[in-house]
Amino acid sequence: MCKSKFWLAFSSIEELGSGFVQRLFKHFGCIENAWTIAPSELVRVEGVTKKQVEYFLEKRKNINPDECFEYIEKKGIKYLTLEDEDYPRMLKEIHNPPTVLFIKGNLEDCNLGRTLAVVGSRRASCVAREVLNKILLEFEGTDLCVVSGLAAGIDTIAHKSALEAGLKTIGVIASGFEYCYPAANKKLYKDITDGNGAIVSEYWPTFEPLSFRFPQRNRIVSGLSYGTLIAEAAIKSGAMITANLTLEQNRELMCIPGAVSNPNTEGIYKLLKDGASIVTCADDILNTLEWTVSKPKSVKTTNFELEPMEQKIFNAIEIEPKSFDEILDLTGIEFGDLMSILTMLELKGIIKQIEGEKYASCVKI
Repeated sequence: MCKSKFWLAFSSIEELGSGFVQRLFKHFGCIENAWTIAPSELVRVEGVTKKQVEYFLEKRKNINPDECFEYIEKKGIKYLTLEDEDYPRMLKEIHNPPTVLFIKGNLEDCNLGRTLAVVGSRRASCVAREVLNKILLEFEGTDLCVVSGLAAGIDTIAHKSALEAGLKTIGVIASGFEYCYPAANKKLYKDITDGNGAIVSEYWPTFEPLSFRFPQRNRIVSGLSYGTLIAEAAIKSGAMITANLTLEQNRELMCIPGAVSNPNTEGIYKLLKDGASIVTCADDILNTLEWTVSKPKSVKTTNFELEPMEQKIFNAIEIEPKSFDEILDLTGIEFGDLMSILTMLELKGIIKQIEGEKYASCVKI
C-alpha cells in the first residue's frame, strides 16, 4: 500500500497525463518523493512545464493518497502500477505506458504471451463481421487471448467471437469503471468479467468517456498485443490510428481484405499496400506472429446428407448471407415450407441468423 497510494493519487488527477507522472518518477526515483516534493524542486524536472507544475500543485492540495487507496479498495477494483512485477511486459515496453492499470475480472487468467488485438469499424459490414467471427472461431481450443476496445461494431464482434470460441478476452475502455460505453455492451462487460477475461482502463473510476480518451485507449489495445488485426477501416478512423500505433510499437500489423467498393476497406488496402500481412484464416495469423499453438479445430462438417430443398437453401447462402426474401426468390420454395426448413437447419446447426436479419452458413458440406 505504501507506494501504491501515491500512484493512485496521481491517477486521480484528471488531465494530468501519465507522461508527467513518469517524468517525475524517473527524476526523483521514488513515487512518494514525486508526490511530496517541494514546488521548487518540481520545476527542475526535465520536460515538465510550469503550467503542468502549477496544475499539479493546485490539485494536490485537496487529495489524500490514503483516501485514494481506500476508495479503490472499497470499489473492489484491482490495479497494477508501473512498479509492479505483474504489470504486462508488452505494455510496459511502449512509449508512455499507463502509470496505473485498473482491472475488473481476471487479467491473471489471460495468456499475455499470446495476445492478439482486433479492431475495426464501428459500422462494420455483415461480411466483415461474419469473416472475423469465422477466423476467431478457428482458434477454439487454443490459449489465444483477444484484445479489443469494447466499442460497437468490430470490437464487439471480436469479444463475442472470443467468448464463443472459449478464448479469454481483454476489453480496454476509454473511461473509468463507473461508465459503460456503449450502454448496449453492458451484458458483454459482465460476460467478460465473469471468468472470461478482464476489462482494463488507465482512468480513475469517475472519469467520463470523453472523445480524446479513445485515441489514448488505442495505444493500450495495441500495446498489450503482439500483433493487431484490422477487420475494416476507413482512411480516417480509430482503427487506422491503432494501425499506426502498432507500427510505432514495432508490432505485427495484419488486415482482413474486403470488397473494394466498401468505403470501410480503403484503409485496409492502403495498409496492405504498405506491407501489412493479409489474413483470411487463423493460420495466417499464426504464421505472421510465428506462433505454434495447439491446432485450431476445423470447421464443423455434417455427417448427414441434406434433403433437396435443404440443399437449395444451403446453396443460396453458401457464398454470401441472404435475407429470407432473397432465399425465397432464389429457391422458389413456398413461404411456409421455407420458414419450416430454415428453422430445422438452424436447429441442426447448419445455418444461423446474423445481424441484418440474414441467414449464413456455419458448416461445410
